[in-house]
Amino acid sequence: MLKVGLTGGIGSGKSEVSARLRERGAVVIDADKIAREVVEPGTPGLAAVVAEFGGDVLLPSGGLDREKVGRIVFGDPARLAALNAIVHPLVGERMQELMDAAPAGAVVVYDVPLLAENGLAPMYDEVIVVDAPEETQLDRLVARRGMTEEDARARMANQASRADRRAIATRIIDNSGTLDDLRTQVDALWETLTRRATP
Repeated sequence: MLKVGLTGGIGSGKSEVSARLRERGAVVIDADKIAREVVEPGTPGLAAVVAEFGGDVLLPSGGLDREKVGRIVFGDPARLAALNAIVHPLVGERMQELMDAAPAGAVVVYDVPLLAENGLAPMYDEVIVVDAPEETQLDRLVARRGMTEEDARARMANQASRADRRAIATRIIDNSGTLDDLRTQVDALWETLTRRATP
């Protein structure tokens, strides 16, 4: 089994690379998706978040009001640490379950947005960084996600710098070009990863 960490700044195209690797046969473990799953209604995770932050963080539907929680923890390291202490162990357990279920010789890709920020690079056999110039990221966030330029810049500023991400990479996917360029790079990457995963 080959453990691959996949990361990239917001608007870099990491999700596109993740999807293409899944199409080629990678077992993709999406940290953000799991973080949502572990606090769905009826889970111990949601009960723990409500116990810590109060019932006001629930939507009328019973789900977690992520925006409200985000406002509570943004800029408050103690509250953020309390939230992470609940969610991170649950995410870790679920990721381990998915890894244990992967077949022998699999390429397991961990899609982790905050890989650089959380110092997780040593956990992986390979760290793939999807990279794009900051102006390209900004253009994508404004044009495709409908963010204001101010919001997009604030989100980008809250992440590791482009240089910090590149510094932990064992391989870099340059996503400053076309989708065809990206596809060619992912094909070459997949060949390399499958060769490494073969016992």
